[in-house]
Amino acid sequence: MQSHSLWYLENLDVTGIFCPQKIARGDMDDHLHKVYKKGEYIYLPDEHADRIYFLTEGRVKIGTYSDGGKEVTKAILAKGEVFGELSLIGEDKRRDFAFAMEDTTVCILSVEEMRTLMRDHSGLNLFLMKIMGSRVLEMEQRLESLIFKDSRTRIIEFLHQLGEKKGQRVGFDTLVRKFLTHQEVANLTATSRQTVTTVLNELRNDNLLTFDRNRLLIRDMEKLRAAAREG
Repeated sequence: MQSHSLWYLENLDVTGIFCPQKIARGDMDDHLHKVYKKGEYIYLPDEHADRIYFLTEGRVKIGTYSDGGKEVTKAILAKGEVFGELSLIGEDKRRDFAFAMEDTTVCILSVEEMRTLMRDHSGLNLFLMKIMGSRVLEMEQRLESLIFKDSRTRIIEFLHQLGEKKGQRVGFDTLVRKFLTHQEVANLTATSRQTVTTVLNELRNDNLLTFDRNRLLIRDMEKLRAAAREG
């Protein structure tokens, strides 16, 4: 099984399109290429939405704040993913924040630059439709899970989906690099850090997976899926 990504399209060099390199100097245009330090905000709610971002290195958290000021995590993005794309369909001000979880490099395009690229590269239209559709579907699945499933099931299903989307086959196992913290998993599953820790330890004791700060190794994807159904 290859590493899965919702943002990957075969035969389309997305990186080359978003981050063109200067032929003379052999590096990226300064206005396209920006590095954010760990802990920096890339944008905040209510800021003007006139840029699209392509993530080339690092990880970015997309989230918002409730009326009570509580942080709500919507997604955690990795290399090869796009964010800020709602500006293409009329978003005037940001509703979410984008936060660099580690040192992060992005290529930045204006809405007009992006529209020009979409005219020049027909595959980008499908690429962006795939992103938007997948994110809507993911949010619908998370809402359904919140309504109908208990905390343990939500956590196990999230781990299984993480393996499917981000995992690489290593022998009979599925490896997810840069595993999330227990608190990040809790934020994404609307559970508590303590519950995430308990469920992870149970799954490790059952030899379904192992984990540390740097990686998650799923021993058997089918058994993990079955464990979610048993919940």
